[in-house]
Amino acid sequence: MSRVILLNKPFGVLSQFTDKGTEGSERPTLSAYVDVPGVYPAGRLDRDSEGLLVLTDDGRLQAQIADPKFKKPKTYLVQLERIPDDAALQALRDGVTLKDGKTRPAQVRRIEPPSLWDRNPPVRFRKSVPDCWIELTIREGRNRQVRRMTAAVGHPTLRLVRWSVGDWALDGIESGAWRDAE
Repeated sequence: MSRVILLNKPFGVLSQFTDKGTEGSERPTLSAYVDVPGVYPAGRLDRDSEGLLVLTDDGRLQAQIADPKFKKPKTYLVQLERIPDDAALQALRDGVTLKDGKTRPAQVRRIEPPSLWDRNPPVRFRKSVPDCWIELTIREGRNRQVRRMTAAVGHPTLRLVRWSVGDWALDGIESGAWRDAE
C-alpha cells in the first residue's frame, strides 16, 4: 500500500529535501518538517507559497498528481492587491494568455478573508491599497501559474495558500505539520 502524506508547507521552505543552491546559503527544506524515508513531493509549491504539499512513496501516484494531463484540481486561497472587478474574475474563468500560452479556464470566486495561521514574514500592509481574497481552482500546474494569472488581470498576488489537491485538503493541519492521508 502506498503512503501519502499531507504537509502544510510553510512560507520560505523549498519543496525538496535538500538545498542544491549556492554553497553557504542553506535554505529551509522539507527535511526540517518530514522525517519519513522514501517519500517525495508530488508536484511543487514555490518557496514563497504556502499550503498543501502532497508527498508519496508511489511513483505512479506522484505522476498522476503532478502531471497536468490528469487534470487534478488544485484549489488556492489567494490574497490579491486591490479588489478585482467582475471582468477580471471572468478573464480568469475564461483562461488568461501568458507568455507560455493560454491557461485552461479556472474556477474563481471572491471569499471573505480566511482564518489562517500567521505568516512569517507577514504580508506587507498598505493603508492606501485595499486587498481581497479569492478562491481559485486550476487543473494544470505551470511554473508560478496562479501568480502570473492574477498579475495578468492586474491584481498581483500578495499571499498564496494551496488549500487542496484533488480530494485532499489542509483541514486541521497547522503550518509546518503533516499527517497521513486517509
